[in-house]
This record gives sequence, C-alpha cells and structure tokens, in this order.
Amino acid sequence: MASSDSALIPADPNWPLAYFLMWTCYGTRLHGDDRGTVDRRHRAPGSPFVPPSVGRQHAASQRMAEATATLDTPSRAVVDREIRSVVERRRWILLALNVRTNHVHAVVSAARRPELVLEAFKAFATRGLRDAGLTPAGGRVWTRHGSTRYLWSERDVEMAVTYTEDAQGPDLD
Repeated sequence: MASSDSALIPADPNWPLAYFLMWTCYGTRLHGDDRGTVDRRHRAPGSPFVPPSVGRQHAASQRMAEATATLDTPSRAVVDREIRSVVERRRWILLALNVRTNHVHAVVSAARRPELVLEAFKAFATRGLRDAGLTPAGGRVWTRHGSTRYLWSERDVEMAVTYTEDAQGPDLD
C-alpha cells in the first residue's frame, strides 16, 4: 500500500480511511480459549479479552450445532477469489487480505458500515464454497459477526496491512 494513495482520502471526513476486519471459521475459537476471545462485556478497543477458562470453553464446545469448520488450500483460494470479486463489483479498495485455515483478515476501504462489508465478504465466500462443493449446503462456515476496527489514520492503515500480510505466520500453499 502506498501511503500517498489519494484513493484512501475519504470523500466524507466522518468515514474512516479503512476497516480492519477479522472473522473466524465456525468453532475454531471458542469463549474460554487461551488465545482470548471477545464477548459483549469484553469488546471495547483496549479492553481485556475474555479470561481463559477450560470450563467455559468446554461448555461452548458442547453448544456447537455442527463440527468445526476449517479451510483447506482449495477452500482458501475460493474465499480469496470471492472477497476480491465483491470488492471489485462494489468498487471498494482492498488493501490487504490473508485467508488462513481458521480465520480471515482483510483491510478494506469502503464507504459502508464495516458490519455490512464483513457480512458481504462472508456471504460471497460462503456461496463460493457451496458452489464449488467445498462445504455442505446448510453447513456453517463462519462464526457470528467478527472484529471490525475503524482505521482513521494512515499509520493505523499501515499497521493493519503489515499485521495482515506479515504477522500471520508462514505463507500457506
């Protein structure tokens, strides 16, 4: 991403430059997980995660209606393609995308609420996976909602892009 990219200057100063979106595959990060999760009481930026709890994680596992969903190499390729397609069709700007085996990170500039962008990404990716026969017609692929962070400064955007591209572990095939 070029920091001088004038396409990132919002037409309305009330819109952020971009959003940093993250969502997980169904069942891959349950409340109580050692890595931390977010719930209604632990969702404000800078607030602590839900504390680790084997009991809470077990209870969440018992409530799962379906098996855990993960993305293999063909599935990740479909998700990547579908997200890029919706960005192109809606004339948003995709600054970074990293589709992993159990979650997705995206940095996108769009004059829409981040929840709508996130839901569009998940819906198109799910449809693509189903059309390719990579997930059952009624099966869950994603957890409900996801993380939506507003990026107001070029520095925030650069940090989110760097995190998405360079801090997710080794590249996947």
